[in-house]
Order: sequence, then structure tokens, then C-alpha cells
Amino acid sequence: MLRERHTAIKGKTVLYVALLALTIAMMVMLSRCDQPIVLADDRPSGGDTLDIAIEYSPITYYSYDDTLGGFDYDLLRLVSQFSGRPMNFHPIVTLAKGLEGLDDGVYDVLVAQYPMTAAGRERYLFTSPIYIDKQVLVQQATTGVRRQFQLAGETVWVVKGSPMKERIEGLSREMGDTIHVMTDSIHGAEQLMMRVASGEIKFAVVNQSIARAMASKLKGLDVSVDISLSQFQAWVLRKDNQTLCDSINSWLDHIKANKPIYEPLNNRYFN
Repeated sequence: MLRERHTAIKGKTVLYVALLALTIAMMVMLSRCDQPIVLADDRPSGGDTLDIAIEYSPITYYSYDDTLGGFDYDLLRLVSQFSGRPMNFHPIVTLAKGLEGLDDGVYDVLVAQYPMTAAGRERYLFTSPIYIDKQVLVQQATTGVRRQFQLAGETVWVVKGSPMKERIEGLSREMGDTIHVMTDSIHGAEQLMMRVASGEIKFAVVNQSIARAMASKLKGLDVSVDISLSQFQAWVLRKDNQTLCDSINSWLDHIKANKPIYEPLNNRYFN
């Protein structure tokens, strides 16, 4: 009996030590990956390297002085280390550029503010959810819109290619009135918020995660009015890339199951 108990305790100890070693190894690998390859050109890398189009935003990817960060960016680095697949990052400002590069085969994965919708699923593959977000109205605090129906007859701006356009058009039909939707092909969500802050445009719709991060920097903005319900945010792939999508989901499952690695990352950006 004592021998069996000793064997069981020894087996658990070995398991705990192995898990601890794995956690430490992943932390070390992540710390050594401070200078990933970030490319400015739009050529596929070839080989087994994954080309990632990643959108500039406070949540997805940002550059400050010599520091690169962002929840999606850091999570992708973990995926690269865990899977052994090298990645080249292609920063993008506009969603339209990312979608075009994905369609043309320049990028393997698009990481941007592109919520999972039924219409989007008809055109693209989505990984398992990365986080939950929603779309909110951006306005100057003095504008005074507090309910969606107050947007009747108004003009609202979204980034080109975003499913937010369809959401606002659907809201317009539900109201039985017209909300005019304009798409910006030059700027991203952050720049749209700056345009609202400067008074160049009156309303914009962006993801809540970006809105909250930017509203703390752009004083005088109100981002309290919800435009959509909560939606899953995921990474986007072409329809013909199911194998890669399945692999990424498997890698994500393993990383999320490693709580000493994943929970601090999640808390850093969302809590």
C-alpha cells in the first residue's frame, strides 16, 4: 500500500515538474522573440513561413518607441513558438488592404477588427474566437445621441470592408428610417476616431475595445452607445485554407489550456 502511494505521489510530482518546465520554456521562448520579422512589402514569404497581415490598433498590434505589443500580436508569437512555424508580420492600416492581400494570396492570415458574422462566414474561414467584442458609436460628448433611433437621417462612417456597414444598414431597416453609411478606404478605426474628435465627421462606428483604449487618449469623446450585441472576434483565412485553420485552432487550444502563460496575457489587455 505504501509503495503504491509513493509511486502515485512520485508520478504526480514528475507531471507537475514537466508542466512547470513547459511553462518556463514557453516564457523563455517568448522573451527571446522580441524582434520578430516585420515586413513593409507585400510579397508572400514562401516555404513554411506564415504571412500575417496585422492591423495597427491598441488591442491588435502597436509600436511604441522600440516596443512592439498588442494582444493578437503577443498571442501569435506564442503560436509561432509552440507550433514551430515562423511568421512574418505585415502591418496594415486599412482593413480593405488586408482583405485584398488575403484574397490575392499575399497573406495567409488576416488579424484585424473583423467580427464573425454570417455574411463573413460565407466568404472566409474564421479561427476559434480570440476574444469577444462589440461595435459602438463614436461621437463627441456634446453631440448627445443616447439611443440608436436618434441616428435616423444621420451619416455614420466605418472603415471600408468592415461588416459594420451591414450592421448599420440592418439597424436602419429595423428603425424604418435611413442611416447614411460612408466607408473610409484610407483610414483605420483609430483615425476615424481622430476625425470625430477633430469635428471633421460627426459619427463613426468601431469596435468597443479600440474605442475604450482611444477614448482615454482623445478627450471629449463618447463611446457609450452600443450599435451591436457582443460578437466573437477571430482571425480570418481564405476558404481554401481549412487545414491551416484547423492547425491554428489546435495550437490556440493548447496555449489557452496553459493557464500560467495565457491568463497573464489575457489579463494584461482585457482586465
